[in-house]
Amino acid sequence: MIDLWFVIIAFLWTGYFVLEGFDFGVGLLAPLVSRNAAEQRQSLQTIGPVWDGNEVWLITAVGAMFAAFPAWYAGVFSSFYPHVTLILVGLILRGVGLEWRGKVRDPRWCDLAVMVGSGLPAFLWGAVFADLLTGSAPAALLGGAFTLAVCVLHGAVFLALKTTGPVRARARATALIASAAAIPVAVFVLSGLGTFPALAAMAALAAAAALIWRRREGWAFAATAGSIVLATLAVFMELRVRPLPGLTLAEAASGAYTLTVLSWIGLIALPFVLVYQGWTYYVFRKRVRAGV
Repeated sequence: MIDLWFVIIAFLWTGYFVLEGFDFGVGLLAPLVSRNAAEQRQSLQTIGPVWDGNEVWLITAVGAMFAAFPAWYAGVFSSFYPHVTLILVGLILRGVGLEWRGKVRDPRWCDLAVMVGSGLPAFLWGAVFADLLTGSAPAALLGGAFTLAVCVLHGAVFLALKTTGPVRARARATALIASAAAIPVAVFVLSGLGTFPALAAMAALAAAAALIWRRREGWAFAATAGSIVLATLAVFMELRVRPLPGLTLAEAASGAYTLTVLSWIGLIALPFVLVYQGWTYYVFRKRVRAGV
């Protein structure tokens, strides 16, 4: 049961980073790839139907940590209290900006809130997990730079996939520039892990750059998503051995009865969540046009 719930938690965090990764990237890039109010609206509409649903993965991942591994949960969120507080502030700013920008006379402050609210979590989650693995402040900064760069690339590719016209062209150009920054940072950060998933994540980023160059946005998005999956797998492989200094996974886990009850709840609830999110992405699968 302990290993099963560790895998479930790793899966939930992976889903969060993949889905919120392009949300963060779009929030950061929307003002840069847009030249007027219609294009800004077009850019943000690509994530409008899905961003709040993507946040559910974070709530579920944190809740699962609390229930299945309370000592791990307590250690992580108490050690990184300032980081987590800033992440929550960022998520609140982003949510307010996205919800209010169509209801106020001057939406520029809303767009600024979306940018700040996207950039803070994109950077700080990488810093938190890098610090967890190494306990080093320089490594934390590099980890934050890595996740920020990958989110920008992931978001640029998503914008190129989901838009038309000038925004699509600018998003493609931005993705190529972002890949030139993301790949070297990824090599520097992930090579330190030295595992096969880490090496494969670097290769997936390189493939994404080549695919976006060839205007294969769908495959490029699959490559950036795959890179995030592989990088997260590499991180959780390390955390499986030592989730916190001086703490093993078995010591951090809840009792057998609690894990059994959680397993039944997860068995019932998780398929519904996956089906619902899959249906949402299917409904909103078409490209977004300016002025719509």
